[in-house]
Amino acid sequence: MRTFKPFRAVAAIAAAAALALTATGCGVTSEKADSGSSASSGPVSGLRIMVPNTPGGGYDTTARVAAKVMDEAGIASNAEVFNLAGAGGTVGLARLINEKGKEDLAMLMGLGVVGASYTNDSAKLTETTPIAKLIEEPGAIMVSKDSPFKTIDDLVAEWKKDPGSLSVGGGSSPGGPDHLLPMQLAEAVGVDPKSVNFVSYDGGGDLLPAILGDKVDFAASGAGEYMQQIEEGSVRVLATSGEKRLEGVDAPTLKESNIDLVFTNWRGLVAPPELSDEAKAKWIDVVTKMHESEQWKEALKTNGWTDAFMTGDDFKAFLMEQDERVASVLKTLGLA
Repeated sequence: MRTFKPFRAVAAIAAAAALALTATGCGVTSEKADSGSSASSGPVSGLRIMVPNTPGGGYDTTARVAAKVMDEAGIASNAEVFNLAGAGGTVGLARLINEKGKEDLAMLMGLGVVGASYTNDSAKLTETTPIAKLIEEPGAIMVSKDSPFKTIDDLVAEWKKDPGSLSVGGGSSPGGPDHLLPMQLAEAVGVDPKSVNFVSYDGGGDLLPAILGDKVDFAASGAGEYMQQIEEGSVRVLATSGEKRLEGVDAPTLKESNIDLVFTNWRGLVAPPELSDEAKAKWIDVVTKMHESEQWKEALKTNGWTDAFMTGDDFKAFLMEQDERVASVLKTLGLA
């Protein structure tokens, strides 16, 4: 059984790619704290988290949940979350890199931005200051409540008859997780990835109306972005791509459906380049306290996220490894 952690053995994807806001604000401070003290002296104020795609998507949801947890747990007060969408997250990435040394700013990002930085020939995440990897989550194969597909078997049977006749939507650019999942799924079920009709949307916020409006035949994305719609029944999950069933989602895994594929995505925080050691330590202290809070543990459960916490140098090494793998794979695929 093949387990797909992003960018392992994706050569079969190749032909499927035949396709300012001005920053202001003071530095990070701790209330009731002297200069140079740690976040433990009091709640941090003045934090800003940029989301590099549209409201409602996975990055946006993660950032807003993190800000809420920080506030409720008394870690950081009134952290601002704002969106700067475009080009698969690389507009936000360019903005972050231009904010050299800015202590109050970080960006929520993940695998999709790694891929987009190559497919859009933009600045790279290795130019940023890594803060923390936060979560992993499985993907989900989803349809609207009105879809004729009731099970993953129904979908696969129709897909194999005429692959190009079914459109699959994803909230990432080619090379991102929502693109890689359906391509890997196609390979696993015997559909030629060259024939997959993939439609790219700029984040889950843009993808959701396409699912609800039947503008795509099915979608591949993280289920956590659509829990409200899943719970109310307007979005139906046919299968999830993790090792185990996703809590709160009444759907089998791909493995349970005799499809030999496991796929997970990840998200984390990075800060501008040339960040001071003190500011980097303060950001890491804030997210570490958030990670340890009961509110964050509940958020992981509520959103179907898997804890994948790592910080600083460990996250830097992970990010460099991901970047190298992305660069190698996408060049092979002709996407970079």
